[in-house]
Amino acid sequence: AAVVIVKDSVIIFQRGYGLKAMNKVLDSVGVNTVFRIGSLSKGFAGVLTGILVEEGDLKWDDRIIRYVPEFQLSSPGQTREIQLRHLLSHTTGLPYHAYTNMIEAGYDLRSIAKNFSKLRLHGKPGQVFSYQNAAFSLVGEAMNSSTGKSYPTLLQRKIFEPAGMRNASADWEGIHSSHDCALPHRGLSPDSITHRFYNAAPAGGVNASIADMGEWLLLLMGYKPNIVSASTLDQVFRPVIRTGSERQRFHQTAGRVPAYYAMGWRVLTDGQDTIVYHGGAVNDFRSEIAFNRHDGIGICILFNASTPPANSCIADFWELYATHRDSILNWTRPLVD
Repeated sequence: AAVVIVKDSVIIFQRGYGLKAMNKVLDSVGVNTVFRIGSLSKGFAGVLTGILVEEGDLKWDDRIIRYVPEFQLSSPGQTREIQLRHLLSHTTGLPYHAYTNMIEAGYDLRSIAKNFSKLRLHGKPGQVFSYQNAAFSLVGEAMNSSTGKSYPTLLQRKIFEPAGMRNASADWEGIHSSHDCALPHRGLSPDSITHRFYNAAPAGGVNASIADMGEWLLLLMGYKPNIVSASTLDQVFRPVIRTGSERQRFHQTAGRVPAYYAMGWRVLTDGQDTIVYHGGAVNDFRSEIAFNRHDGIGICILFNASTPPANSCIADFWELYATHRDSILNWTRPLVD
């Protein structure tokens, strides 16, 4: 595993734990070791959309058929209504995880987009939360159509490079060519890094080290305004739709209800104590990220196995933070040298 904690504009703690692979006993995880981050990738898609909106390449209310004419729902009228904001907030009306199996089978997104017409819709645009991977990832196709650049290229130029995320990438080649990457594990057995979900990079294709994720947390909490403005971050993190009982243990433990989905992010809102959060799982990697913009504190943890601590680490962190919050907020120097 690898952990980073940010307080205000400072990365106060970052460290790797354990091994990149169980069969390499002298190969320890470091702060630059690359992991797959799974659905934490969705947060990058939301912020990148906001940047392109700032630059005039996209609008939140652009219809997806403008960029992906292959996109078809069972209702032609609803097909015409679906906007980028609906893709990013999982409110298209499609059933839960519609055609995630086709992503896993290696189909390209435009081929999948044609097949949505075979599915019964579960609601009108913007009215029902239903988590997606295939539909969500069409935002990357919109970016490509609008700018003429691939989604991984846009991430590299608009976020990774200016934010100082030197190990980050959004394709299989990026992690495969790394000389410092963790291998996924099922139990104690190391496995290979698959191509799965790189065909849906906005939903699950980002690779990053914990050093990268520290820089990402700084950006998300507003300390890199040269890359993305505070007003755009406000739009990205603004709650869109109630999510019901997902992640119920986290909600109960952290004491933050209700829960919403925003643009690629979960939001657990309690006034100034609002936590922006997401978890991820892909190829037997697990990942968790959460931050409180008001208090200026955030944490990310990356795992190279589906391990029990991945289910509780974020809740445990915020529980400890709540206990020591007053003294932490009064500190004026880095907590860890």
